[in-house]
Amino acid sequence: MTDTPTQLFIGGAWVDASDGATMPVDDPATGEIIAHVADAGAKDAQRAEEAAVQAQEEWARTAPRVRSEILRRAYEIIVERTDELAHLMTAEMGKPLAEARGEVAYAAEFFRWFSEEAVRIEGGHGVLPDGRNRMLLSRRPVGPCLLITPWNFPLAMGTRKIGPAIAAGCTMILKPAPQTPLSSLALAAILKEAGLPDGVLNVVTTSRAGEVCEPLLRGGRIRKLSFTGSTNVGRLLLAQSAEAVVRTSMELGGNAPFVVFEDADLDKAVDGAMVAKMRNMGEACTAANRFFVHSSVAEEFGRRLAERMGALVVGPGTRDGVDVGPLIDRVGRAKVEELVADAVERGARVLVGGRTPEGPGCFYPPTVLTDVASDSRLMDTEIFGPVAAILTFDDEDEVIRRANDTPWGLVGYVFTEGLDRALRVSERLEVGMVGVNTGLVSNPAAPFGGVKQSGLGREGGRVGLDEFLEYQYLAVPVR
Repeated sequence: MTDTPTQLFIGGAWVDASDGATMPVDDPATGEIIAHVADAGAKDAQRAEEAAVQAQEEWARTAPRVRSEILRRAYEIIVERTDELAHLMTAEMGKPLAEARGEVAYAAEFFRWFSEEAVRIEGGHGVLPDGRNRMLLSRRPVGPCLLITPWNFPLAMGTRKIGPAIAAGCTMILKPAPQTPLSSLALAAILKEAGLPDGVLNVVTTSRAGEVCEPLLRGGRIRKLSFTGSTNVGRLLLAQSAEAVVRTSMELGGNAPFVVFEDADLDKAVDGAMVAKMRNMGEACTAANRFFVHSSVAEEFGRRLAERMGALVVGPGTRDGVDVGPLIDRVGRAKVEELVADAVERGARVLVGGRTPEGPGCFYPPTVLTDVASDSRLMDTEIFGPVAAILTFDDEDEVIRRANDTPWGLVGYVFTEGLDRALRVSERLEVGMVGVNTGLVSNPAAPFGGVKQSGLGREGGRVGLDEFLEYQYLAVPVR
């Protein structure tokens, strides 16, 4: 980690914060400080904005093939440095190395996908219905963008936003989460090495998010905001974006239902539950939050899930054989502790886990709760931890109503061997994505996003590029 940059990346140069401020980066497995990085303020945000604005016009004129090849080179460098990036991510975020390597591959794939999409930006041509004018449609970059990424997938959330912005011809300011800035700084170094021109990407690490972001959004020169994070912060950013009518993409919170019908293959259902719940220690917006299991199979499903969860090894992510690393910080762990305690007070039974271990680090054991009351706090709160809460149901209409009884609508999971039921239930769920007999929906080639208070717009897939492009229509008289 000694070679990982710790300064701001502005205009293609590594620079200190204008006031010299720094902030610590902690290892959540030990609580020890592993690095100090520059802590940007408002002046640094202005410098980054100026660099992005100055680079925009020339970058927009760059040939699509050039942008494509930069992304392809960056993809190849990321793949070559998988172990280095995985160790860095584990150190600052805590996930086991096996998961970190998986995220590196996932992150790299966004660059490969958008390197291929960069050369497929098309417009249109035709004669208008009245016959008087020809219509020429062209696609243009929306302009300088502010990209705000979370701590739970620090590399992949960066590439998922940077990839389409580069492909579209947009310049950027990236503000990573203060808990995990090192992965973003390493990514900036890789893109510079891949040939990205100065000023196209600027990385501003900060603990002073309001001081940095609000002036950018209200100032009028940033034309696009792409944010991944909590719904509460998303609402604030939307309000700040309204003044200058900034285009927004918002990937916000989730409260995913995981529905197991009586005809489900329980082996598939438990395998899917392990992925949907335990990916990234449960610290994912796609994590299954509410397990609705048909009463006829609920006891057997709970027993199998508890057995699998109880067999997971908890410990530092760098240790061999570890399945579950620490949560991001003590605040995040305290939230999980409080949610479990509240559920137990309301009558839930703990099948496995439920007790915070002693010692250093922010560890919490994989936990399965059954007989969970519907008014428990964890039913309407994004848990963001390794806790599976099981409720029972008897009727299809009933479970759909309960699954939809939430302000969020990011993803849902449906397990049934009946194709008609799988399609029928999926179509009635108020979510942007559905996993049918699978616990994993995320893929760079698929549109990721939700409905209701889970966000606006989509990331990934072909539509992910559209978020960074505008249409221009030319009317040309027919002679």
